[in-house]
Amino acid sequence: MKIKVADLEFEPLINEKLIIERVKAIGQQLNADYQHTVPVFVGVLNGSFLFIADLIKEIDIPCEIAFTKLASYYGGTTSKLKIRDDIDLMVDIKGRDVLIVEDIVDSGNTLHYLVDKLKQRGPASIKVCSLLLKPAALQKEIEELQYVGFEIENEFVVGYGLDYQEMGRNLRDIYKKV
Repeated sequence: MKIKVADLEFEPLINEKLIIERVKAIGQQLNADYQHTVPVFVGVLNGSFLFIADLIKEIDIPCEIAFTKLASYYGGTTSKLKIRDDIDLMVDIKGRDVLIVEDIVDSGNTLHYLVDKLKQRGPASIKVCSLLLKPAALQKEIEELQYVGFEIENEFVVGYGLDYQEMGRNLRDIYKKV
């Protein structure tokens, strides 16, 4: 079933049931990998808000949650090369294990920028968890990218936190542009 978000049409790509199952599996892996530490989960706003909310419900180890806000799309359907840094991380991560939680990694430019920025603050480790990855769109390899929910084609997607012109974030499924 096709849907319309603003002026574009989208069709289903990943349904809510698959998303929930994958989030649970990632949560179990994170519980095992971080069982001897108290990680800081850093959500990248706005897109990751639903993913990090559902992911953190699966975490049963002590942890801290913080947010930063970066943008590279500015309401369009393609990533811009210029990264807008809207909200800085407000927690001290020196000596801490940090897990960046992203909605999507496409070019890798925004994530590369964020990882470099956070490394300057002296964390014990930085790893990245992204719900979606577009391998064909990657311009920069991100060795910290250790957890991926789904690999998708290089298509524009909305739903489950992802938007088009700030709309569509509330959709339970993920849709691709027709």
